[in-house]
Amino acid sequence: MAWITKNSGTMQIERRDQPYLTQAMRDRLAREILPRYETGMGALMPTLHEIQHAYGWIPHQAMMEVATFLKIKPADVIDTVTFYEEYWTKPKGKYLIQICRSIACEFCGHEKLTAAVREKLGIEPGETTDDGLFTLIELECLGSCGTAPVALINETLHENLTPGGILHAIDDIRAGKVSAGHH
Repeated sequence: MAWITKNSGTMQIERRDQPYLTQAMRDRLAREILPRYETGMGALMPTLHEIQHAYGWIPHQAMMEVATFLKIKPADVIDTVTFYEEYWTKPKGKYLIQICRSIACEFCGHEKLTAAVREKLGIEPGETTDDGLFTLIELECLGSCGTAPVALINETLHENLTPGGILHAIDDIRAGKVSAGHH
């Protein structure tokens, strides 16, 4: 088996003129978050959450800005962002459809939910529709085993789902009956 390598040492990252980690964010983090931690590494995850909440994902430029702000190695920031599923390294859709695949949801047919969404939207888990409206993912547990199968669409939990139920939720979103909320 051959190793696939890339020349990341000379890789150029896309940059914009304005920082992702704005002065207002820096001020708030310095005032409210940093004092709670002994080191910059301790404040890394809350700082990443700040970026992701503001933009919906964590661009590479933002990772470099976070490393500089917290006085830690850029590799530590990149390692953290790419290790945890909750962080996104590319933009996601306006509506994040998260289907639970825990053991309870598996027994109750989560695969049928995923298959229905895949067929309707023409995307696989981890992909976003061409119009940027929907991203589909599966995750380990939403903590609602008693009402399995479940899915979270942005911040709304949908319980006791059927394939028809999740497709109805998608149709409601497309019809403008549901606001995006946060994701």
